[in-house]
Amino acid sequence: MSGQSQQFDDTRALRAAIRAGTFAGPTSGQGGQALQANLVILRGTDAADFLRFCQANPRPCPLLAVGEPGNPSLPTLGQDIDLRHDLPRYRVWNKGDLVDEPADIAAHWCDDMVSFAIGCSFSFEDALTQAGIPVRHQQIGRNVPMYRTNLQTRAAGRFSGPVVVSMRPMHPADAIEAVRICDRFSLAHGAPVHLGDPAQIGIVDIMRPDYGDAPDIRDGEIPVFWACGVTPQAAIAAARPDIAITHAPGHMLVTDIPASRAERMLTGVNNQEPITPTGEIS
Repeated sequence: MSGQSQQFDDTRALRAAIRAGTFAGPTSGQGGQALQANLVILRGTDAADFLRFCQANPRPCPLLAVGEPGNPSLPTLGQDIDLRHDLPRYRVWNKGDLVDEPADIAAHWCDDMVSFAIGCSFSFEDALTQAGIPVRHQQIGRNVPMYRTNLQTRAAGRFSGPVVVSMRPMHPADAIEAVRICDRFSLAHGAPVHLGDPAQIGIVDIMRPDYGDAPDIRDGEIPVFWACGVTPQAAIAAARPDIAITHAPGHMLVTDIPASRAERMLTGVNNQEPITPTGEIS
């Protein structure tokens, strides 16, 4: 896993290493029990529709914070955060096309940009580990595998598209326990959205993820799928705004908020709703 030879439990030290260019890898397992966040940055003209998209789809897009226009800080998530520098890798989109994956976005920043921090499933992985449930991609030094599905988000303005999921292979008993544990983390996508046969949610080849690295699924294990904060990137590709900036999949903003206390510390976040029987997820 490139750039991830050092383990950081101190979130500010991790962000300092990212700014210095000495940490460049995926952030799974970093920051101890800290809440991690996906990132979407849009010009003001597109921000209102995207806010409504998140509000309509709280399961894949649980809002943690929304920045002030032109301000790259998110003080409710960490006093020293600067979104132009504090993620290991970004993606820059032009009219829906991915055009760059820089380690810093200062050159792309505009005064009317609005930032959205969205919950990430990496936030509950420490709780899984503490419960004795292996997190395979951490064990083998890979990025988590992520897949586009046939589940659909609810459209808002120009934003719509498929739900993206992350996957962690587990023995069935561990999967049941993971449902119980993760249900407490609604700001990190909550409980899994699907267990077992990937074809039922439109995944043709489990060994070929759309994002991240190939999985290592062992005898007796089943794939367990969570809603994923890469979902907005599929919506951005379809909506084709003039410019958008996101995190690179697996390369998150690590906040100073303990994941276990996030819901008591952050306000204005939608509650989760269950999957509907029509194959739509909210």
